[in-house]
Amino acid sequence: MRQLPAVTRRHLLSIVLALVVGIVGGIWLAPGGGDGSVDASARSDAEVWTCSMHPQVRASAPGQCPLCGMDLIPATTENADDDGVVVLSERARTLARLRTTEVVPMAEDGGMLRLLGRLEAAESERRTVTSWISGRVDRLTVTTTGTRVRRGQVVARLYSPEVYAAHQDLLTALQQAERLADAPDASRLAARAALSAARERLRLLGVPARELSELETADAPTRSVPIRSPHSGTVLTRQVTQGQYVQTGTPLFEVARLDPLWVQLDAYEADLGRLSVGQRVRLVVAALPGAQVEGRVAFIEPTVDPVRRTARVRVEVDNPAGSLRPGLFVEAVVEVAVPESDVPLVIPTSAALYTGRRSVVYVEQQTATGIAYRPRAVQLGPELGGVYPVLAGLERGEKVVSRGAFVLDADLQIRGGPSMMSLPDDAERAARQAHQVQLSPHERHALAPVLTHYLQLQAALASDDLEGARQAAARLGPAAASVQLPAAAVEAWAPLAAALQVDAGLIGQAVSLDAARERLSALSATVQATLSRFGNPLDEPVHLAFCPMARGNQGGHWLQRGESIDNAYYGAAMRSCGELQASAAPGAHLDAPLPAPSAAPHGAVH
Repeated sequence: MRQLPAVTRRHLLSIVLALVVGIVGGIWLAPGGGDGSVDASARSDAEVWTCSMHPQVRASAPGQCPLCGMDLIPATTENADDDGVVVLSERARTLARLRTTEVVPMAEDGGMLRLLGRLEAAESERRTVTSWISGRVDRLTVTTTGTRVRRGQVVARLYSPEVYAAHQDLLTALQQAERLADAPDASRLAARAALSAARERLRLLGVPARELSELETADAPTRSVPIRSPHSGTVLTRQVTQGQYVQTGTPLFEVARLDPLWVQLDAYEADLGRLSVGQRVRLVVAALPGAQVEGRVAFIEPTVDPVRRTARVRVEVDNPAGSLRPGLFVEAVVEVAVPESDVPLVIPTSAALYTGRRSVVYVEQQTATGIAYRPRAVQLGPELGGVYPVLAGLERGEKVVSRGAFVLDADLQIRGGPSMMSLPDDAERAARQAHQVQLSPHERHALAPVLTHYLQLQAALASDDLEGARQAAARLGPAAASVQLPAAAVEAWAPLAAALQVDAGLIGQAVSLDAARERLSALSATVQATLSRFGNPLDEPVHLAFCPMARGNQGGHWLQRGESIDNAYYGAAMRSCGELQASAAPGAHLDAPLPAPSAAPHGAVH
């Protein structure tokens, strides 16, 4: 290709530079160019504004944080790319065929409790056939398990040297008695005594009376002794073989009647409170499709397996036709009534994603960029008729994805976000649950004055009312001292009651709001521990809130009524600063990690 002369190239370059300068100058001198309007028009529509203290806040325009009132700042690229949620447009939701379901309480008329188990022979119908003499098993007339035997049926024949010798003595004594039947009295009586001794010897060896009569009519000593089954039933196990030597009392067979049968069910500890002796149970047997089998709970094991965390529940069922067989797996359906005071929240079974170590649901949230779905680890109880009871992790009214959760989780896994496979195990929550003390609603209500006075104290501090806070603290200490709990809960309550009295007393003597708020963290930690261990005694939910700026930026927790932040550490200065971290419904245990204890004279208690 022919090159242009150098003069021509320089001329073209000058023209291009002139055009660039003209364009830039025109933009700069345009009306409004100097006040930043160009920057505003050039700003990307996708720019997101957030709060430096609450990064979960997202807004499409500058403004103030709805939580703490601070000015929003432009989010960095890292903050804008939140891998913890999946945001879908309406069209994307339609294509994914997502369906959400609201978290609601279980119907008060109860639910269907489903338990798994298997059939087995009733222990009360099991019998053991033993050998009444020692010897060698010459012949087994019953050789296989599952054989039905009658009472009195010969199941084996044994050779016994002792019986052989005793039988020989019996025959000799009989012959001697016959020969001396007409002899003088002394000889005749001696022969009869020898005959009685021979009979008694065989009786002591265990020969039944019927067998003894047959032995007396024999022509020669017997070489085999019959072993008869004293029971009717089905042979479950055969414990000897032909030619084996046995001792007196050696088990030979285990026999059992198969009507009735026992159903051994495994019930989780959370289900035990809904089961009772005499309860009607409907059984579904996979081997008998369509068959209607019913029974009643006869026994609930008083102990729980420490490894499997289950207890055995025994149900007795009739089996007159013999169609039920030991070893069959069954599913038991129990209609249980849930007390009104203990109605749990439930979600559909399709909403939960199980990994074997955790349960995860996707919660629908409204964000500045649209509807988002965030994964959340939850605690669920055993299935009850197509729903799971929610033990912790969800609140009433929240919406969970009941269809399409796997699609959302797959998206997060592809992006490397916190999907169900990467969320950490909740070992701390399991440890907290293990330390919970279960109380009846009436017993738990004894703690209501303590929590009521604490909430009054918190509300007073949030309103900058020092006198109101001191009065509430003055009532809280005596209320904690007067709580009466069952003996099983006293040991867990005693250190908490002592800590409450100390902290309430210090707040009651505070001379300023700062002094009162200085003790709020320790008092709140004790109240939080009380709710975590004993549950919420009030008839309304209680919320755990956190302010990251409290206590010199160390952060501080408090408990409050209502979902609107009511900061007790700052009052009117920053009353809306903070965020809710957990909630406890009426009667529910607060599921949240305890905050680190603040320096206090009773730090060991916390």
